[in-house]
Amino acid sequence: MTVTLELPEGLDLNEHAIKMMLAIRLYESGKCSLGQSAVVAGISKRSFIETMGMFGGSVFSGLTPEDLHHDLKHA
Repeated sequence: MTVTLELPEGLDLNEHAIKMMLAIRLYESGKCSLGQSAVVAGISKRSFIETMGMFGGSVFSGLTPEDLHHDLKHA
């Protein structure tokens, strides 16, 4: 899907920042996986994970306590 946005003048945002903010929100809300969110951001999954913190996101915010428990149990 392609979306066109009209943003107000004067926002101190570039295309990368807008894509990252959208991708992080989609991930944190459970709408997209990490990999899908990386595609939205236009970067690799690894880069997305490494960059999330710069935009206020966390790789752990999309996980439930059950997910974390499962991951720790099977690490």
